[in-house]
Amino acid sequence: MILYEYPFNERIRTYLRLEQLLRRLGELMPRSHPLDHHYALMTIFEVMDVAARADLKSDLLKDLDKQKSVYEGYRGIPSISEEALDAVIGQLQRCFAALNSQSGKAGQALLEHEWLMSVRSRGAIPGGTCSFDLPAYHAWQHQSAEMRQQDLQLWAATLAPLADAVYVLLHLLRDAGTPQKVAAERGQFQQNLPAGRTFQLLRLRIDPSLHLIPEISGNRLLVSVRLMQSGDDGKLAVAAQDATFELTLCA
Repeated sequence: MILYEYPFNERIRTYLRLEQLLRRLGELMPRSHPLDHHYALMTIFEVMDVAARADLKSDLLKDLDKQKSVYEGYRGIPSISEEALDAVIGQLQRCFAALNSQSGKAGQALLEHEWLMSVRSRGAIPGGTCSFDLPAYHAWQHQSAEMRQQDLQLWAATLAPLADAVYVLLHLLRDAGTPQKVAAERGQFQQNLPAGRTFQLLRLRIDPSLHLIPEISGNRLLVSVRLMQSGDDGKLAVAAQDATFELTLCA
């Protein structure tokens, strides 16, 4: 099944972008080729760019505190394990404390690293990290894989509080939804959203053998999905057939 996710607000959109970048970083760092480590470093810079939003840290802290309050409210309910509840609340508290203790934005310490910032500025230019532009960076790429990995782990560690907070919040948000099987007639699906509930994320799973691509739109009142097919010329057109897929709304 192919999973598509659609955020209903800018805050969740930012979290999803950060998660994608952080997962890419996690894939690239353990590898040994210099090219993988080049893209790992460029990914660190991308995370810093996304995290440069002024209100990101305060949004994360507010969401962590809100989730902690929600889970504290489950105490005393017989069907809920107190041990599991303590584990979730403890994780939220640790994420809050680590992020709150970090001064400035994510990766702030890296901004004071002159060599890294020279690589960052040249990396924004197509082909800007050639050996004649950045001989010191070229030399770093010729160090052993272990040395490069140690450097990358040191630099990525400054992003750890941000990463942990994003992972925990998105995990809890996704767990809050209940999947349902729905049908799209002639490639079209619409669903009114219940009043009084604010959904933050839509998750859609579809069988890849159908060769359909969902185009998702939504607001606080309505969600709409158009199932598209790619033609021989690469252009997308609305699919004519009926199809089913799994839909999850997360509040």
